Amino acid sequence: VTLAESGGGGVQAGDSLKLSCAASGFGFPVYGMLWLRQVPGGGFECISSITSGGGHAWYEASVKGRFTISRDNAKKTLDLEMNDVRTEDTAMYYCAKVIDNSNLCKWSHRGQGTQVTVSS
Repeated sequence: VTLAESGGGGVQAGDSLKLSCAASGFGFPVYGMLWLRQVPGGGFECISSITSGGGHAWYEASVKGRFTISRDNAKKTLDLEMNDVRTEDTAMYYCAKVIDNSNLCKWSHRGQGTQVTVSS
């Protein structure tokens, strides 16, 4: 399993940013996928997940209405559109593969991450 995130960087509060994840080494279309984030000294926080077919998405309360998760099963990519970012969104962001589709925040593999830094 290989997951490679990209798109992070430094932005201002209120800006938009799009993260992408390229997946390989497993049957991407049959697995739910999710985005995690982690701040220094903290644990992994599941902030958004999407079903294998892309028909259903879930968002953690602090990002709901601002972030949009999407996937392209033909290209084996997962995206996270981040709008109206806040300083508290500053974290390392990871895409991850769901262990089983009954719990879309339970993951087995993650990428190396991409850093998002939001300044005021």
